[in-house]
Amino acid sequence: MISLNLPSFDIKIRREGNRAVVLDPLRRRWVALTPEEWVRQHFVNLLVSEKHYPATLVANEVQLSVGEKVMRADTVVYDRTLRPRMIVEYKAPTVAITQKVFDQISVYNLLLRVDYLAVSNGRQHYVCRMDYDNEKYSFLEDLPDYEVFLQNA
Repeated sequence: MISLNLPSFDIKIRREGNRAVVLDPLRRRWVALTPEEWVRQHFVNLLVSEKHYPATLVANEVQLSVGEKVMRADTVVYDRTLRPRMIVEYKAPTVAITQKVFDQISVYNLLLRVDYLAVSNGRQHYVCRMDYDNEKYSFLEDLPDYEVFLQNA
């Protein structure tokens, strides 16, 4: 697959018929290995292995509903009280991170009102901290470790 700007790890891949699938440990099932899924699995590995987020508090493909419209947030990270605290949106490595990507994640955030938004195409990553009191946000240089993440509630 495509080289990413994320730590490598022992990713579980196999063939099912004519397609490759990857084991998603969070969903506990094999899913189609698309370029976006390749980014998701590496980013989640970063969250859990390097930044110490408990895997039990990270969920992939979280369904969100507004009326009859159903959307799916790529990844949502929760705190220990199961309050959503971060939304992560992934794109394939060949897809540029544009305003449209931030617009997409902002729609999800209208429903979840999280403290952090992150977007990644595996090569570029952006993380911002929301400041609802002052109606602004600030970009961070790096994804916070889980303990820092909890302190900034």
